[in-house]
Amino acid sequence: VRGPKPEDVIAYGDLEAKELKDIKPLLNKLAVLKLNGGLGTTMGCVGPKSAIEVRDSQTFLDLTVQQIEYLNQVSDADVPLILMNSFNTDEDTKKIVQKYSAHNVNICTFNQSRYPRFKTDSNLPLARNPDNRPGFWYPPGHGDLYESFANSGLLEQLIKDGKEWVFVSNVDNLGATVDPAILQHMADTGAEFVMEVTDKTKADIKGGTIIDYDGQVRLLEIAQVPKAHVDDFKRVKKFKIFNTNNLWISLKAIKRLVESQKFDLDLIVNHKTTDDGTAVIQLETAVGAAIKHFTGSHGVNVPRSRFLPVKSTSDLFLVTSDLYLLENGQLLMNPKRTFKTVPVVKLGDHFKKVNDYLARFKTPPQILELDHLTVTGDVCFSSDVTLEGTVIIVANYGAHIDIPRGAILNDKVVSGDLRLLDH
Repeated sequence: VRGPKPEDVIAYGDLEAKELKDIKPLLNKLAVLKLNGGLGTTMGCVGPKSAIEVRDSQTFLDLTVQQIEYLNQVSDADVPLILMNSFNTDEDTKKIVQKYSAHNVNICTFNQSRYPRFKTDSNLPLARNPDNRPGFWYPPGHGDLYESFANSGLLEQLIKDGKEWVFVSNVDNLGATVDPAILQHMADTGAEFVMEVTDKTKADIKGGTIIDYDGQVRLLEIAQVPKAHVDDFKRVKKFKIFNTNNLWISLKAIKRLVESQKFDLDLIVNHKTTDDGTAVIQLETAVGAAIKHFTGSHGVNVPRSRFLPVKSTSDLFLVTSDLYLLENGQLLMNPKRTFKTVPVVKLGDHFKKVNDYLARFKTPPQILELDHLTVTGDVCFSSDVTLEGTVIIVANYGAHIDIPRGAILNDKVVSGDLRLLDH
């Protein structure tokens, strides 16, 4: 296993800059697909993760629809939005998208597969019949996209409508917008598959990476790495980039590979425990693992701004702050920030669920000059708080800290017990 060959990853800066309005003919051949199978349970929310409010009372789906609507308006193109749901999110999502009927976006949905979980001790399925009992079934990872896309009939319909490419990304990645330079690059090179990668930091050590395996471009996920080599995999110096899961793929190539049954994606064995304590196995695949099957596959090393996921309330803290400006559904780094790097934010267990997180901030703190923030324990923030440099706030067990209204914390460590009452 080696890092990718130089020709397998192209620098984004080497691509010719393009404006949306200049590539209308290409945009009319594009569809946008969002992976929408996940629930918001890890952040304490009920229903699809895409329905979580992330900025100015707007959800992931609201912002995505705004992005596509703006794209169509500026370019006078007709780019459809496709949502790949799972059995967990399909019913709720179909209700939610009805509110966009008056928008200038054609929205289609399809459902990915449903697989039975297997008992770890016997390798027998939990489910004894097709009924969708909670905990018995699971969506088998986003690598299921290709088969489910084809089975839905949508793939064939898009090709008939003259579409040539699909831009795939996670619905919770607010940086994954249609990029005219990459689309032009797809058209110019004839590549069937382009994966957006970005430079790895210590926060991304678990991210999958492009490798050279026997002269072939492959995706390597941490779940596939033997325990003895996990530390090697995590080293930023050895594997310098990781997969953002922003993928540009030829529709006709997907059709060809599905029909010829050429997809052979590496299985990821995921060990889980059900609510009643039963140890189970889920066999999953990753959508990016298909890179090995397409002609001309390669990576494009993109700016970090194209990878802006919200996986936790620490991520939510960043995207709701003054660090970003919201324009046409897209989050842009505030030009007033001196450094274009994103602060490291680590919020403790008291902030883990969205409702708890919201209750602990009167208003989002100002963080334009923040480098690092760690908060643990029972801590609450009043309004108009400014955080700068490195700030560490620790409320020990049984203690409580109120950060007062208008406080400016610059390179400070705060600990102990501090209670304030507004009057």
